[in-house]
Amino acid sequence: MSNRTGTRTRYAATAAVTLAMAAVLGTATASTSSAGTAAPQKRQIASSVLGSDYKITLTALRSTQDEYAASVRLQVYTQSGGAWKESDRVTVGEVDGWFWYPLTGSGAVCDFSTASTEPAPLTVSLLITPSIGCSDPTHYVVKEGRVFAG
Repeated sequence: MSNRTGTRTRYAATAAVTLAMAAVLGTATASTSSAGTAAPQKRQIASSVLGSDYKITLTALRSTQDEYAASVRLQVYTQSGGAWKESDRVTVGEVDGWFWYPLTGSGAVCDFSTASTEPAPLTVSLLITPSIGCSDPTHYVVKEGRVFAG
């Protein structure tokens, strides 16, 4: 009986090691093969519609180089044929200059203010980290569907 128990234990241990190795190799293969081809993870963090003139969004884009880094894209849309069409986009701050988790958590947007005027003033301030706090406000102006530094 003890010989059978020992054999069963060896088979179970071998199976467990094989499954663990397959899981590790499968994860490594999946992450390396998808890293170069997958679209970056993104999350809209703020949006504002200014009448029928403009729709403005802020989107966090996770870095493909550093899992903790992110960029922020500000996009302006104008009405065209009854649908919103992108008319301009800019990067807020530096590319991969933000942290993904604070940007996609609660309280990520410290200030996102707009006004329905032409030109439309726009202010953005985002959470750097909970311990550091918010970024200095960045000012833009949206004029005729284009974004300009304010």
